[in-house]
Amino acid sequence: MEYLDIYDENGNPIGKETRENVHKNALWHKTVHCWLYDKEGNIYFQIRKDENQLYTTASGHLLTGETVKQAFAREIQEEIGIDVNYEKAEAVNIYKYKADKIKKDGSEFHDRAFSNVYVCEYDGSETNFKFDPNEVLGLAKVNAKNTLNLLKTESGNISGELITNTTSPKTFDINDFLVMPGETAFEKYKDVLNKVISLTQK
Repeated sequence: MEYLDIYDENGNPIGKETRENVHKNALWHKTVHCWLYDKEGNIYFQIRKDENQLYTTASGHLLTGETVKQAFAREIQEEIGIDVNYEKAEAVNIYKYKADKIKKDGSEFHDRAFSNVYVCEYDGSETNFKFDPNEVLGLAKVNAKNTLNLLKTESGNISGELITNTTSPKTFDINDFLVMPGETAFEKYKDVLNKVISLTQK
């Protein structure tokens, strides 16, 4: 049974609950959005299996007792298959996220999350990536500056690399990026892209 720490709307801890009940009863909890980048200013987007679009490098819930950085390392290991020094991860921002939907089985799903966005430099080999086949189709490596401009203008495309079992060149456009109803890709990803740019600009 997976338990999550739960909070009031102001972020004060109030106990713990099962993951199922957290989403059934719209309880506030913490998640981590994990981003890897390299020193050349490239950022890694995960290609989500369920959506076949680009999202965070990895993401998930904080389990009971976990710190954000510990969860960062665990999610990267589980989804991407590599070990990172989570102490080097840097915060971008914390966002309050609310969403409600009806699942395919007719049950209600309520999300009330404090989403902790963190970045960490990756200087290892891309051949070390071992993707969770249940969640991840691969990674897209793109330049952060070029991506920011694409999302701002919503026109044209950018060149990058598609990393699956092999690495190959690929172009991406605005429709490749995962957004939820009411969101824009620029607003969703601009803070993390600007963070990577600030960390890697010469």
